[in-house]
Amino acid sequence: MKATGRFHVAMAEAADIASYKTRLGVPPALASCHTATVEGYVIEGHVPAMDILRLLTERPKNIVGIAVPGMPRGSPGMEMQNGARDAFNVLAFDANGANSVFAQYASRN
Repeated sequence: MKATGRFHVAMAEAADIASYKTRLGVPPALASCHTATVEGYVIEGHVPAMDILRLLTERPKNIVGIAVPGMPRGSPGMEMQNGARDAFNVLAFDANGANSVFAQYASRN
């Protein structure tokens, strides 16, 4: 995120991360290891920076945030030395917990 030059990144530990995610509206099925807020949107998990930038450019009104559930190999922060990547989707979610595919990434071996 820092490398984009657009964001100031501040990290904080949350004593009760589950209630923090609930308060932000992250659906339990999409919960992952990292949670962020950016310009009014929630970012959950290892979401590629280009998808966050797209979200901030498009600013869909019915979307609370985007998420990458789990920790897929090759997602940001989970890069492999050999360049391998699991297929994964970036999912957009709304205030009711409904989700849809925001971006797709193919596997790479």
